[in-house]
Amino acid sequence: MNLKLLIPCLAAFAGCVCRAPADYDKNDPVVGNWGLELGYDDMKAGHMIASRDAAGKPQALVLWRWASPEQMTNVVFDGNRFSFEHPYWGFRVEGEVTAKDLVAKTVRKDGKPGATVKGWRNPPIPAGVSTKDAKLGEPVDLLKDGLDGWEALEKKGKFGWSFKDGVLSNKLGLKADGSWAGGGVNLRTKRADFYDFNLEYDVRVPKGSNSGVYLRGRYECQVVDSYGRPVNEHNMGAYYGRVVPKVAAEKPAGEWQHVSVTLYKRHLTVVLNGTTIIEDAPVVGVTGGAVDANEFVPGFIYLQGDHSDADYKNMILRPAR
Repeated sequence: MNLKLLIPCLAAFAGCVCRAPADYDKNDPVVGNWGLELGYDDMKAGHMIASRDAAGKPQALVLWRWASPEQMTNVVFDGNRFSFEHPYWGFRVEGEVTAKDLVAKTVRKDGKPGATVKGWRNPPIPAGVSTKDAKLGEPVDLLKDGLDGWEALEKKGKFGWSFKDGVLSNKLGLKADGSWAGGGVNLRTKRADFYDFNLEYDVRVPKGSNSGVYLRGRYECQVVDSYGRPVNEHNMGAYYGRVVPKVAAEKPAGEWQHVSVTLYKRHLTVVLNGTTIIEDAPVVGVTGGAVDANEFVPGFIYLQGDHSDADYKNMILRPAR
């Protein structure tokens, strides 16, 4: 099937992978995999997969700062120009592309101008890649120095992180109504030279907790209490919002769980508690909460700490080549 005509999906069934369109087509220049820099003071990362369905209707799967990628409404491609509306937040985006770049602006529901958008066309994802071919280097113990190897990602928020007996913990606690207090800060490694690698860690989440491990600061491997839920793209170990695990392999809240995630040549494999739940999935774009949308430079590991509690131990990274 021509990838240009493949509808990017949000994982409608187990194992589904959102696939990016083929490379630049001068006859249909908007179609492509676009990294976006959004004109906000913070949380500037965005992403768009522009494609056409089998009937030729334009589609735009867009990640806008937070949450998951969403299919936009009222999508129009007109030569090198495009427009769409966000189905939940109500703003409109209007822009144009060249062979390599994208510029756009947002129009708010009240008609006033909103954020500016800059973008770039990401190259096609290489075919035939297996993460099993990754040659792993010497292990890096990310918790060897405790908190000394980490720092807060933001300047605001409650610092709930502590390290004791080999365990890195985020403790935010609960509100009076029993909901998670939130308001914490995300934690990142001081080292920011990681590109392709295998990362293993043990994680424990209390009931109802929600956290995440960000690879290179851009791709969230979900950490959440999802035991007993139907499999979807937000369950434990998922490439957040983009790929549904093939099977449910999580344990109940309160138990230690083991994750092994390999990022290699824009492909991702996740093994959860000894079961491969994602295998060689194309990494088509960043996820909500990414520090930026530049997918071709090294980055750090960051742990989501602004939602609720989680514990981590035995966090070992092995660079891949």
